[in-house]
Amino acid sequence: MQTYSFQPTVEYARQLDQEDVLAHYRNEFYIKPDSIYMDGNSLGLLSKRAEKSLLEVLADWKELGIDGWMEGKHPWFFLPETLAKLSAPLVGASAEEVIVTGSTTVNLHQLVASFYKPEGKRTKILADELTFPSDIYALQSQLRLHGFNPETHLIRVKSRDGRLLEEEDLIAAMTEEIALIILPTVLYRSGQILDMKRLTDEAHARGILIGFDGCHSVGAIPHAFSEWDVDFAFWCNYKHLNGGPGSVGSLYVNRKHFGTLPGLAGWFGSKKDKQFDMEHLLIPADTAGAFQIGTPHILSLAPLIGSFEMFQEAGIERIREKSLQSTQYLMDLIDFELEDYGFIIGNPREEKRRGGHVSLEHKEAARICKALKEYGVVPDYRAPNIIRLAPIALYNTYEEVWKVVQILKNIMAEKLYEQYSNERNVVA
Repeated sequence: MQTYSFQPTVEYARQLDQEDVLAHYRNEFYIKPDSIYMDGNSLGLLSKRAEKSLLEVLADWKELGIDGWMEGKHPWFFLPETLAKLSAPLVGASAEEVIVTGSTTVNLHQLVASFYKPEGKRTKILADELTFPSDIYALQSQLRLHGFNPETHLIRVKSRDGRLLEEEDLIAAMTEEIALIILPTVLYRSGQILDMKRLTDEAHARGILIGFDGCHSVGAIPHAFSEWDVDFAFWCNYKHLNGGPGSVGSLYVNRKHFGTLPGLAGWFGSKKDKQFDMEHLLIPADTAGAFQIGTPHILSLAPLIGSFEMFQEAGIERIREKSLQSTQYLMDLIDFELEDYGFIIGNPREEKRRGGHVSLEHKEAARICKALKEYGVVPDYRAPNIIRLAPIALYNTYEEVWKVVQILKNIMAEKLYEQYSNERNVVA
């Protein structure tokens, strides 16, 4: 990657684009003319490779019918394992420790059902107050199923400033009452990266299992789950990994836990050679595949074939390098151009703590987001006051980053946002 030295001109943005080793991947995506898409941290764009692999799977269904399970270009029976092999390097795991299955919340339910084993004093689950609500709903329901009151048994570590979490506070909450810890890898609002290795080490030193929600990090930053000895993790594949709306999710289980009986059993968790014996005794797979439940959603898996192949080719280290430089450029432009308009950059500025998006705070955030859309920029709004902007390494350009800030400056200078209500749309 080129040497970066901030200059606020469009010429410099174009120079960065000319030197970008990932620039050609932009041609792999469907880019809407006269639109700048900065919401890839919420839903990634469609790539031509993902479209191609989906059409190939449809063709197999068309031509082969039920024989597509074992024949064709992408045999369906082994597709979750095939995709696990392609995507495991993104999280620093072996192929056997990953399976592509379910959805984020279903996978969380499965993992908590499998690894939450309250006993004696250890009956509580530790989370945080800034995590995505769906995770909290799942944890609350799991506690109820065990006969516990979520008000007393779900411990949510507080943020000191409403934006970030301090590892010291999380560690201090790892008491002898905690049976399980679930934390985000990257906070969905502020984009803060938690120190997963440190937290895992501290949890294990206290005899506590720990798992991570990687929805806002996988595909944007490198991970080393196996090296860090993380117990388990789960994530979606439709954000940074461009798997499509409602794409099938993924989970990771450290190989030291292979053999753990899945808490929620289903026939696709069987050993492959035993599944069609049709016995009423489950013989689980001896890999993370044991934590599958039902029949894979093949047509939702299909786009991931092309997408994962592209990530394997581009390399997560190069993706991270460009992501860091793009977000740095965006923050530098915001500092330079927008200092008079009441914006606050709410994400960490340090590279090791910054994920793949910039969290821009403003009291008029909802109406500013609406104005941005009207003027050709697709941002992301998060209540109560956050505009998330994500320059995605594989398809956003530095010139687009420069243009976004100029459009935002014009919206603020001309008060164009005032014609909109400061309320979120139904889908923010």
